[in-house]
Amino acid sequence: MELVYTRTKTLQEDKVSGFCPGCMHSTIIKLIGEVLEELDIVEKTTLITGIGCCGLHMDYVDYDEITAPHGRATAVATGLKRTNPDRIYYTIQGDGDFAAIGLGESISAANRGENITVIFVNNAIYGMTGGQMAPTTLLGMKATTAQNGRNAKEHGYPIHMCEVLNQLTAPVFLARCSCNNPQNLRKTKDAIKKAFINQIEGRGFSMVEIVTSCLTGWGLSPLEGLDYLEEKMFPEYPLGIVRDI
Repeated sequence: MELVYTRTKTLQEDKVSGFCPGCMHSTIIKLIGEVLEELDIVEKTTLITGIGCCGLHMDYVDYDEITAPHGRATAVATGLKRTNPDRIYYTIQGDGDFAAIGLGESISAANRGENITVIFVNNAIYGMTGGQMAPTTLLGMKATTAQNGRNAKEHGYPIHMCEVLNQLTAPVFLARCSCNNPQNLRKTKDAIKKAFINQIEGRGFSMVEIVTSCLTGWGLSPLEGLDYLEEKMFPEYPLGIVRDI
């Protein structure tokens, strides 16, 4: 019998996923773990989690992890990387953490070209704390704090973080991916690997945005969530490599 898949050893053996059914966070954790193993950097890698569903990643990984105050993951990663430049540091942050309360830290780290890797999970809503509107919430999309849907005059427009960071000089790699089908999953893994290789080679700031669903926050089934990604999210947040220097 040919062995075609082996579970990554970066995941804790005794943990069962506590994410909602159909949530892509579990897939993202697995992809990152596979990349760390393939690059042989597990023992020298530290994860800095933001707050929210991304913070739950600490419950499942079997390597070093630090939880940062809300929105400050890139700042914490900056300090750690500057004092321990031979180690690998990456953050995993949601849209509220990276693009709202942490926007200043996010842009500043990117503008300085800090040699860190950022995994930005964009599901267009505050998933853990009750479904409030996020900076990336779509126009017309309902949230607990925008029950008639996001209105541009009242709430402003969705923030596109890849495009915002692309206005800066320093970032070396900006990509927007998803895990909604096998083809996109492979592209996401390739982008994550590229972002870590950039850090290993000392090239500077890399960010991979992963457009995902929040089925509980959206009030949809897993299959409906996949359709919503294709019909609503991807037109607003088109997938692809935004910058690769």
